[in-house]
Amino acid sequence: MRRALWLGAAVLASLGAAKAQLPAGTHEADDTSRQDAVNARIADAEKALEQQDYKGATVKLKSLAVERPKDARVLYDLGFAEERTGDEDGAAQAYAGAIAADATMGEPRVALGLLDARAQRMEKAHDELRSAAQLTTAAPELRGRALRAMAAMDEAGQPDAAREELLAAVRLTGETPADVLIGADLAAKAGDDADAEAAYRRALDADVGNVDAIAGLAHSLVRQKKYADAETLLADALKTHADDPRLVSQLASVYVAEDKAAQAIPLIEALRTAQPQMVSDASMTRLLAHLYAINGQNLEAEKLYKTLVARDPKDPTLLDDLGGVLLKEAHYAEAEALLTKAVAMRDGFATNEDWGYAAEHLAFAASKNNDPRGSLQALTARATVLPNSPGSLFLEAIGHDALHETKEAAKAYHAFLAVANGKFPDEEFEARHRLVALDHMK
Repeated sequence: MRRALWLGAAVLASLGAAKAQLPAGTHEADDTSRQDAVNARIADAEKALEQQDYKGATVKLKSLAVERPKDARVLYDLGFAEERTGDEDGAAQAYAGAIAADATMGEPRVALGLLDARAQRMEKAHDELRSAAQLTTAAPELRGRALRAMAAMDEAGQPDAAREELLAAVRLTGETPADVLIGADLAAKAGDDADAEAAYRRALDADVGNVDAIAGLAHSLVRQKKYADAETLLADALKTHADDPRLVSQLASVYVAEDKAAQAIPLIEALRTAQPQMVSDASMTRLLAHLYAINGQNLEAEKLYKTLVARDPKDPTLLDDLGGVLLKEAHYAEAEALLTKAVAMRDGFATNEDWGYAAEHLAFAASKNNDPRGSLQALTARATVLPNSPGSLFLEAIGHDALHETKEAAKAYHAFLAVANGKFPDEEFEARHRLVALDHMK
C-alpha cells in the first residue's frame, strides 16, 4: 500500500517537473492567444454595432461582459447596444459599470448623461455631463459635446449658464454653425433682440435655407417691431417652404400686427387644405378664429371657437375669446353666461391682467344684457387688478344709473368725462345729458 502511494507521488512529481521544464514563454503565448480571441469577439460585436444589428451585438456583448465584468470598452459597447434596443435600464447599468471600470473614459459619462436627460433626470444628467466636460484626459470634441448638451438642457431655464457652457465648448473645439444658432436662441431668450438678430443672420449666412434660423430671425425682428423686414423674410422663405406651419403662423401674426388680417387668412386656410391634420391643430385653429374675428367674419370665428371650446371646455381664455365674438353678434345673454364661467376660472389665465380684461368683457356683456348688478360686480373684480379706464368708468356710471343709485352714477359720469378728452363723443354726450337729468332728480 505504501509503495503504491509512493509511486503515485512520484508520478505526480514527474508530471510537475515536466511542466516546469516547458520552453520559456509558453504561458505568455497562451495568454496572448486568449486575449487575441477576446479581441476578435469584441471586434465582431462592434462590427454588429456598425451594421446596426443591435440585438445581435447585445447577445455577444452580454457574454463578454460576464467574462470581463470590469472591461470598460465591453461595458460601454453593451450600454450603447442596449440603449438602441430600448433597454434603457440595462444601458444605464452598463454605462455606470464602464465608468466604474475606467474613470478616465469619457464616452460612457456622456452617454449616461444624455440618457438621463431624455428620462428627465436632469440633476443626474448635469452631474454626469459636467464630470465628462471636466475630464482633461478626454478628447476636446467629447468634452465639447458634453458642454453643448448641458447648454441645450439649460437653454430654457438657465440661459446665462447655457451661454457659459456654450462658450466653453467653443473654446475647446471652435465654433460650429449649430453653435451660432444656439447662441442666437440664447440671446433671444435673454431679450437681447439686436444680438439675436445679428446671430441669426450669421447662421443664415452659413446655411441659407435653415428654417430654424429663419423663424428665429423673424421672431427677433417682430420683437423689435421691424414688421416690414419680418414680412419680407417670411414671404421669401414660404416660396420654398410653403407648407411650414411655423413660418405660416409667423407671417400671419406679422400681418395682424400690420393690420392686414385679410392677407393672413388665406395663408392659414391654404395650409389647412394642404395639410388636413392642421384642421385638428388647436393653435392653428385658434389663430384662424382670431383672424376671422378681427376681420369681422364673426360667424366663421364663432364656429371655430365653439369647436375649440367643445374640445377644451375648461380653458377660460377660449371662453373669453368666444364671448367676445358673441358680443359682436349681439348675443348678449349667451356671452354673459360664457364670460361668467371664464371669470370664475381665474387660475386658468396667464396673468392677473388677462383675468381683469375678461372681467371687463363680462361687465360689458352684463350691461348689454340688462344686468346692471352683474356688470357692477364684474367691474369690482376688474378694479382689483386693473386701473380705471374710460370704458370701465362709463360702464360703472350707467350701471349705477340703471339701479337709480344717483350719487354713485353722477360720481362715475364725472370721472368718465375727466378722462375721456373728446375721444368718445357719443358716450360723452350721453354722460352730460344724464348728469343734467340726475341733477334735476335731487
